[in-house]
Amino acid sequence: MSVPVTTPSGILPAGPRHVAIVMDGNGRWATARGLPRTAGHREGVEAARRVVEAAPRLGIRTLTLFAFSSDNWRRPAAEVAALMGLLRRFVRNETSRLAEAGARLTTLGRRDRLPSGLADAIAAAEQATAGGTRLHLRVALDYSARDAILDAAVRAATLPAVTRDAFARLLAGGDGTGEPVPDVDLMIRTGGEQRLSDFLLWESAYAELLFVPRLWPDFSADDLVAAVAWFAGRERRFGGLGAGADAVPRPPAAAGCVPLVPTAA
Repeated sequence: MSVPVTTPSGILPAGPRHVAIVMDGNGRWATARGLPRTAGHREGVEAARRVVEAAPRLGIRTLTLFAFSSDNWRRPAAEVAALMGLLRRFVRNETSRLAEAGARLTTLGRRDRLPSGLADAIAAAEQATAGGTRLHLRVALDYSARDAILDAAVRAATLPAVTRDAFARLLAGGDGTGEPVPDVDLMIRTGGEQRLSDFLLWESAYAELLFVPRLWPDFSADDLVAAVAWFAGRERRFGGLGAGADAVPRPPAAAGCVPLVPTAA
C-alpha cells in the first residue's frame, strides 16, 4: 500500500531516526479468531513487511524488530519450530526485495541455538544486503539485552579504559570493532502490554516509549505514521532544560498510563 507522508496538518514533522518495536499480540490475535497461534505469527510477518516498507518513507533510518526473545524458548516446541520456519522463509523471501530497496539486514542475538537453515539464511541475507544505505533493518533473534550487556561487560574488563562509545561498540560487535547503531529514539510495543521485556535496555536509555493497544497483526503503515507524529510532539531534553522550561508543567497522565496511538473502532 502507499504510505501517507503527511499528518492532519499537512506536514510531516521531524521524526525518529531509530525506531524499535516489540511486536506483541500474534498469539492473542489468533486465539480471538479461533485460530492456532501459528496463524497469528503468519499474519505478524505480514505486519512486519508493511512496517519495513513504510519506515524509509517516514525518515526512519534504523528499524529494530524484536522477533524472538531468549526467554521465548520456553514456549511449546511445536510453536517455536513453526516460528523458526516462518522466520527462515521471511529472510529468504525478503532478501532480494530488501537489496533492491537499498535496505541492509542484520540480526542481533545468539545464533548458536538457531536452526541451521535459519542461521544460513541470515548469513546469506546479511551478505546480499550489506551495501544497503536507505534503511538498516535489525531483527532481534534469541536476544536478551541483559545477556548482551553482561557479555559486553566481561569483554570490557580487558580494556584499559571504557567509554560509553567503546561499550556501545562492544554491544555491536564481539571484538569491540562493531559499528554502534544510533540510540533508540522511539520504542513501540503493540498488544497493550507496558514493559520492555529485556529489549535494547542500553540503547533505549532516552527513548520515547509508546505502548499501543493494537495487536501486532493489525498494525498498519498508518499506525506507524501516527506513532511518528506522536513522537514529533514530544519535547526531548536528555536531562537538560528544554525551550519551555519556564512554562507551567503539564499535569501527569493517570498512573500507569502513557499516550496511545489512536486506534480505529
